[in-house]
Amino acid sequence: METSVVETGNEVVVGVDGSEVSLAAMEHAAEEAALRGTGLRVVQVLSWPTAPVLRGVTVAGSAAEAFHSRAEASVEEAVSRARTTAPGVEVTGSVAMGEVLPVLTELSAPASLIAVGSKGRGAFSGLLLGSVAMHLASHSRCPVLVVRGTAEPSGPVMAAVDGSAANRAAVAFAFEEASLREVDLVATHVWSEWSVPPTVPRDPSEAYARKPGELRDEEEALLSEALAGHAGRYPDVRVEHRVLRGRTRERLMDASKGARMLVVGARGHGGFTGMLLGSVSQAVLHHAHCPVVVVPAEGDR
Repeated sequence: METSVVETGNEVVVGVDGSEVSLAAMEHAAEEAALRGTGLRVVQVLSWPTAPVLRGVTVAGSAAEAFHSRAEASVEEAVSRARTTAPGVEVTGSVAMGEVLPVLTELSAPASLIAVGSKGRGAFSGLLLGSVAMHLASHSRCPVLVVRGTAEPSGPVMAAVDGSAANRAAVAFAFEEASLREVDLVATHVWSEWSVPPTVPRDPSEAYARKPGELRDEEEALLSEALAGHAGRYPDVRVEHRVLRGRTRERLMDASKGARMLVVGARGHGGFTGMLLGSVSQAVLHHAHCPVVVVPAEGDR
């Protein structure tokens, strides 16, 4: 069993901690590795002091060995289950020493995808999304699969499309995922009759709020434009254009029922400078009915 962070090479990486939620993430990650024809690296990060140890108390050698042995056993179980899930995938496992968040973020840089559960051991009661999942969704250098809800095996891949430059990588990922899985892609754009333009008009006489009934055609054109070019690269993918009116977060969460996964950009229209994760992405990570993939913009990878 490896005990240090080993360089990855376009592998799928999954972070585990022995919890059932993380093992579910491992199974999804193994499936992704099989679809992509890559290896799978199972990693558990071990840091001191660990949760059962009080702050300020030095971990004795025997206790440290016990924690390390427990982590190795956890990784071995995950590796075994991954090989059962995806027999043709080369699976490796390691226990990495260090702080969980920076180690997993570092591992995301060369990876094609990193997967984690929505929460793991030590989560406070009622906390819907663990700190690891939220941190990776904000800082990962590759797409992050956060396993939550129920993935409908025969369901479509759903992509949240807002037409922004930051959203382009998410659209491309969704097409690739639908092609790999040989399922439909539901490209969903949510608009509001009173949604606010990205910038304040220079002409003060120009209306800032959008008037009812004016923009549906424009929003449908925005969706078509955002998808243009991908159909040629993925002729095997059947795409359903879905334009919904209402509150973006609520409509996306409702539309995620029955999907195989929901793909969103880390941030899109309306994001404040320096905000690494948009409010829509945060909302679906907490409340979507299926697994969510958060894709960083090309410039953030």
